[in-house]
Amino acid sequence: MSQNPNIPHTSGEKSNDSEDIQEDRLNDPDQSMRKRIPPSTSNPHRCNIGQSSLPWHVSMEELMETAKGVSNMALAHEIVVNRDFKITPAEFPEGSLEKTVKEIVHKAFWDCLEAQLSEDPPTYDHSIKLLGEIKEALLSFLLPGHTRLRNQITDVLDLDLIKQEAVNGALDISKLAEFIIVIMGTLCAPARDEEVKKLKDIHEIVPLFRAIFSVLDLMKMDMANFAVSSIRPHLMQQSVEYERQKFQKIFEKQPNCLDFVTDWLQEASDDLAKLRHTNPPCPGTGAAASVVSALCPVAVQNRAYLKLLKWDHMHRPFPETLLMDHTRFQEMQLELKELILISAILLVLFSVTGVALSSLPWFADKIKAIIKVLLAGGHFFSFNLSESLATVGEKVCAEVNSCLSQHGLTPFTTEREVGLKGQIQALANPDNAICKLIDSRIQTFLEHCLTSGHQKSFPAIPEGLSPIQKEMEEIAVKYVRLVNYNKMVFSPYYDAILSKLLNKEESQLSE
Repeated sequence: MSQNPNIPHTSGEKSNDSEDIQEDRLNDPDQSMRKRIPPSTSNPHRCNIGQSSLPWHVSMEELMETAKGVSNMALAHEIVVNRDFKITPAEFPEGSLEKTVKEIVHKAFWDCLEAQLSEDPPTYDHSIKLLGEIKEALLSFLLPGHTRLRNQITDVLDLDLIKQEAVNGALDISKLAEFIIVIMGTLCAPARDEEVKKLKDIHEIVPLFRAIFSVLDLMKMDMANFAVSSIRPHLMQQSVEYERQKFQKIFEKQPNCLDFVTDWLQEASDDLAKLRHTNPPCPGTGAAASVVSALCPVAVQNRAYLKLLKWDHMHRPFPETLLMDHTRFQEMQLELKELILISAILLVLFSVTGVALSSLPWFADKIKAIIKVLLAGGHFFSFNLSESLATVGEKVCAEVNSCLSQHGLTPFTTEREVGLKGQIQALANPDNAICKLIDSRIQTFLEHCLTSGHQKSFPAIPEGLSPIQKEMEEIAVKYVRLVNYNKMVFSPYYDAILSKLLNKEESQLSE
């Protein structure tokens, strides 16, 4: 694919020495990095990744180059761990100064173009500039083997020839526009066929030019996203090595920057040890040997990563190695909390209604959609779960009675409605047995997904989670990919820490 200036630099290769030296001097990473490191993770007595004192002799040019390097690393990380990553056009908020200025400038340009074409004879200065931009855009879409198309575009959109035709009054812009539309139809992705086809129905020059540029912008996005998907496999290994090298530099200067990681792994190790002690080994095996076997590095790491889905982000510092993915784990935690409630509500509902409604798949989907809307905003401090569940109870009862009536069944009595609403509102209690049961089964499912490695098929969905199977599998894909990638990057550090922790555990058990 030819180089496209609209595709951002995403190389995971090691940057030059100057950038490497300045990486550790960076005091304030770019905005995208800061958003992934909440203030709660800051501690003046511990290492904070990417933050250190800024020497006075650092020039502005060096600082900007360093920031660019950090941005590239964050972008490479995003592409690797997020399979849904796409480059999208920048959209300014409605009513914002940026949007207003952009609209004014664009309107002025197109008004000027229309005024030039309305003159007698027409003036083509702006039109020729636009044709030149269109030509460059079309050429940027070509692959090296597109020799015939390249020659064709170059010949037809020869700006020198077009200028001569304009001087002599022989320029036919409509004919050139037809050629451009044909080439766009040849080069565009199938998803853009309809947009290109609509261009043929526009006969006025100015609206046609505006529409052509609009579709070209979409084609540029398609091309950029195709490039992203193409480089992802090649970027994986490079990104792993690159991130590890960057972290190693920080580690060499601040050896205590793994303190939170050590605490995190130690806690996971202790959890597994307690779990083994509360579940005695089979007769004939030594308890010490059983505990040690349970505390293999892989099991401890898996347990540690599961703990991130229940992390107290407000009061606990996040492990240093995972700061770039802090927001991702928070988002998954919120998604799982919502799924626990959805599954619990459906379990309560169908235990009351029985097979009359649980056998209707569309009904469960409808209730899920309603619950998601009513529980939206659960991550805000102002959100009141009890009140929201009361509203959910009202709406669910209304939908149940409507469905029962449609199928010729007796609607709920007032007493049954009150009972169902009460059970739904009781789910707001943190100690609710139903929520705890579903939470435990979700954790088991995700743990099985981690231990199953890179198998294409999912483990069997636990009982009671069938209504949210699709959502659980979507989260599992994101979660396992994120965990496996971070394991690859930081495995040398985790192995060194776990070696000390598990040797200490084994020594204590032997004593």
